[in-house]
Amino acid sequence: MKLFVFDHCPFCVKAMMPVGLKNLQVEIEAIQNHDVQARIDKVGANMVPILQKEDGSFMAESLDIVKYLDKSDNQPVLTPATQANQINNWLSQASQVSHILVFPRWLKIELPEFQSQQAKNWFEKNKTKMIDMSFEKAFEQSNLAIEQMHAVLQKLDFIQLPSDKNNQLSFDDINLFPFLRNLTVVKDLKLPNKAEEYVTQVSKLTKVHLYKDQAI
Repeated sequence: MKLFVFDHCPFCVKAMMPVGLKNLQVEIEAIQNHDVQARIDKVGANMVPILQKEDGSFMAESLDIVKYLDKSDNQPVLTPATQANQINNWLSQASQVSHILVFPRWLKIELPEFQSQQAKNWFEKNKTKMIDMSFEKAFEQSNLAIEQMHAVLQKLDFIQLPSDKNNQLSFDDINLFPFLRNLTVVKDLKLPNKAEEYVTQVSKLTKVHLYKDQAI
């Protein structure tokens, strides 16, 4: 099987998590950010992640891919979500300020989906609209955005460490970890101690790398 992803995309990270967690024989391939036609050719829409199954067919939708991969060896390990409302509410509060922090930084580090200027330009053009400001202005506002994110992060009091659950991951982790993982690209952002430990533990279990060594 082959999984087509953007390394920075939280939905793609969801799909990558069971691959590492279960040591599945799945090739992970970065697709160029601007290559919309490559996505349409596979699943009829501009979306990632995309899984190419063993029979050669393609499937999209991150959580569908997660469920498929988890069951692919007939030994599913992910438990059902129990904190979906809390996580969704928290993400709704955190998403906009997170975008302001991470979007400009993706073009300042080395990522496989941005191997051409065309890919970078396509990303910046589309994501500028989402944050309603230029990447330059967003980066200049880092200190303010970091302060705002620190306040939102204090509301993560419901987080559960894998080590407190026998290293058992659930769909809560599938939905929360990718977002927190991406924040590790922000050098001066300090996660609360428990959130920091959470990100470290889930990264180790799923073999999804963090961005600490590239943080800006």
